[in-house]
Amino acid sequence: MLSRTADNLFWLARYMERADFLARILQASRRLATLPRAYGGVETEWESALLSSGAAPAFHAAGLTVDEANVTQFLAFSPDNPSSIRNCIELARVNARAVRTALTVEMWEAINGAFLELKAFEQASRSAEEVTRFLDFVKQVSAAYDGGAHRTMLRNDAYWFSRVGLYLERADNTARLLDVKYHVLLPETEAVGGSLDYFQWTAILRAVSAHTAYHWVYRDSLKPWLVADLLILRPEMPRSLIACYESVVQNLDRLGKSHGKQGPAQRHARTVFGQLEHATIENVFHNGLHDFIQSFIADNQRLGALVSEQYLF
Repeated sequence: MLSRTADNLFWLARYMERADFLARILQASRRLATLPRAYGGVETEWESALLSSGAAPAFHAAGLTVDEANVTQFLAFSPDNPSSIRNCIELARVNARAVRTALTVEMWEAINGAFLELKAFEQASRSAEEVTRFLDFVKQVSAAYDGGAHRTMLRNDAYWFSRVGLYLERADNTARLLDVKYHVLLPETEAVGGSLDYFQWTAILRAVSAHTAYHWVYRDSLKPWLVADLLILRPEMPRSLIACYESVVQNLDRLGKSHGKQGPAQRHARTVFGQLEHATIENVFHNGLHDFIQSFIADNQRLGALVSEQYLF
């Protein structure tokens, strides 16, 4: 496979996963914003949305006020934000067109249909109902694309590069979401385990479609360390860090076997996966959740760079 084709497939998957994540972040922030002020007192949900998405520097550089309308516009529709949902879908289609013959009909129709529908949404009103419909639409498109890839692609280089991109992006998103919750959302005056903490962890679990899964796994009320355990160390949770890296290792190993050699990307992925396998949530919290997450994000970015150096240039 040409490195250019591999690069297109890798980033196509990342952009689709990123669009889905942004939609989930905005939905979670909207839920938190509807909480009575008696539960909160300090409005941090929209700043947390910017931080989770990595868009805070660009947003503040534009001199915008942090409120629901501006953050929603910037993260969902702004052409000036490189990682807005609008730009993610547009860039996904650009990459998809470049590798049209490597995609199945289902995958192409999901992306192309999303691009055409996006134009209609851009011209629609920004009412609460319309924004809700748009965010649900983005999640449906991402699910249709992912399902199409999983159910219809040949298990070859194209599929493996696509999966590596998806799981690298998903791991990064989950890690950032956890870090922002732990350090930004809860005001200093609010007790851990209080009513605000409970509602915020609930919103985070719903953002990654894990609220029901949490109760199935733990049969317990919401506890921060158990939420972190679910999203970091439980392999049965599809969006957990360890589940993402298990898939990254598997798909990189298949690429290595296909090309007849292993490389730095495979070795680094196995190292990160091994660290997650041997970690316990007690040690994570003892040494500092923020430090653990920051180290993981750096390792994840390093792996992305290694994949690019090894295969995509």
